[in-house]
Amino acid sequence: MSKIRRVKIGDIFIGGGEKIAVQSMTTAYTADVPKTVAQIKALSEKGCDIVRVAVPDETSAKAIFDIKNQIDIPLVADIHFDYRLALTAMERGVDKIRINPGNIGGEDRAKMVAEEAKRRGIPIRIGVNGGSLDKKLLEKYGSATPEAMVESALEHIQILEKYNFFDTVVSIKASDVKKTIAAYRLARERFSYPLHLGVTEAGTYESGIVKSSIGIGSLLADGIGETIRVSLTDDPVREVEAGRQILRALGLLEGGIEIVSCPTCARCRINLIPIAKELSKRLENVGGNLKVAVMGCAVNGPGEARDADIGVAGGDGEALLFKKGEIVGKIPEDKIIETLLDEIEKMKGTN
Repeated sequence: MSKIRRVKIGDIFIGGGEKIAVQSMTTAYTADVPKTVAQIKALSEKGCDIVRVAVPDETSAKAIFDIKNQIDIPLVADIHFDYRLALTAMERGVDKIRINPGNIGGEDRAKMVAEEAKRRGIPIRIGVNGGSLDKKLLEKYGSATPEAMVESALEHIQILEKYNFFDTVVSIKASDVKKTIAAYRLARERFSYPLHLGVTEAGTYESGIVKSSIGIGSLLADGIGETIRVSLTDDPVREVEAGRQILRALGLLEGGIEIVSCPTCARCRINLIPIAKELSKRLENVGGNLKVAVMGCAVNGPGEARDADIGVAGGDGEALLFKKGEIVGKIPEDKIIETLLDEIEKMKGTN
């Protein structure tokens, strides 16, 4: 496979070696500008790089202008069936549109959308979903197989390429994790457009996190994927938090505080679980680039704490404090949280 194409979305790029972008989608009615903007700002504060809004009607399409003027991250319009909504959204300043060229009312209309997007420098995401494949592909393959989904993507790609449009991003999602992984792997073999990763209809927070982590994480670990969206039946802010955690776990996200903590066992002589939870909560939005180890005993604790920028290894009602691989003191159990927070604050500016 040749080098992945680089696509500009607003003021950021995906593909071509750029960092993996985290996306989410608002749940407010898009025409309700204050609610939509408030959601987008909350997402942006959590580290969302690109945000998408549903555009089900003309009122929503026209609201793009007012929304765009109040946010500072790229805005994507999600459009189905009506090509006129895509044209209006582009006219109103959207940074990207998500359509399926084959379902917006004929190739002549797809041509109009492609030509307008090219004229304005607006990329298009082709979104293939296992739950809404064309009937002819379902008849050909018997079900929404990875091969059927990739063939659908290629059909849509070819429509855009026919009109010399190449600023394309592609997603190929299914609710089945193994099918999703197989489809994206096959897609990477077949074309070099940037891939938007996700497991669609992944479910509520607990099950959705597991399915998305396996699906998205497996692909990213293979070097596949240029942008991600964790789909959860929950507050969209949690999608962004989960997406960033997936990237951080794979070493694909720079900055932020990484906490390493043990699961505890009978050797642990401090109440480690609430300590680790409280530290995680209080460091969630703290800037910097530090690894913090919160360990409960003398077996793996000292090694992990030495390997971190700062860390503790629990003893009997106390803990050894490590900084940059060296023991620098002992801390009573009730002082662990505040001591670590104070030391981390001092280290942020020098790390």
